[in-house]
Amino acid sequence: MVPCIQARDISLTFKPKNRDPVTALKELTLDVAKGEFVSLVGPSGCGKSTFLNVLLGLLKPDGGEIRLNGKQITGPGQERAMVFQEFGLLPWRTVLANVELGLELKGVQASVRRERAMELIKMAGLAGFASHYPHELSGGMKQRVGLARALVTDPEVLLMDEPFAALDAQTRDLMQLELLQIWDRTKKTVVFVTHSIEEAAYLSDRVIVISARPGRAKDVMKIALPRPRDYEMRLSAEFNDIKARIWASLKEELVTK
Repeated sequence: MVPCIQARDISLTFKPKNRDPVTALKELTLDVAKGEFVSLVGPSGCGKSTFLNVLLGLLKPDGGEIRLNGKQITGPGQERAMVFQEFGLLPWRTVLANVELGLELKGVQASVRRERAMELIKMAGLAGFASHYPHELSGGMKQRVGLARALVTDPEVLLMDEPFAALDAQTRDLMQLELLQIWDRTKKTVVFVTHSIEEAAYLSDRVIVISARPGRAKDVMKIALPRPRDYEMRLSAEFNDIKARIWASLKEELVTK
């Protein structure tokens, strides 16, 4: 079976004017199966977010190729959607209007897009907030809007770039649980970038450790924990052993580069 995502020898060097070139990725190779939840962890500046932008089609690699369902990615497409750390909500639009945006840009009829958007708003735990504006929402609620907005066009692949990094600890824990519940219902393929080893281990089917810049896939660790998962699972010896293995691999990149 062909993996949903195939990245082969992805290399990318940024060449800013009046500065030395920076090689962000070098021969990065990885696969992601359909419906799999994969997290990328690595040192700051190792190219994790750059890889997401290559996968989204916003950046073109200098070398290698990346395929989705066997077709080479050459630019953005409706089968992929991104959830960002900074929320990116339009402040002059309500929750409903923000969630509807992708369907509106596709020219979907108003009544159809409203029905679909309201389904996603309810799924994201925002029932009763459709008419609110972003400034009236907490950080966790804003991120729920961002998640609903990404899902409303029914993409096959969901890309998430440190989506919970700006949230307080309790809200982050709650959002992780809600994300797992939404993922279980929608069966999306997820590529999730995080700096948190615990978050990666808790959410993922596999965790891929990215080396210090230039980024490559250094280690691939299968997370053989049962689903559904709950917060109490994080207290188990098995979970802590997994975190320790990820940290041991990541630590080498932090102390030797």
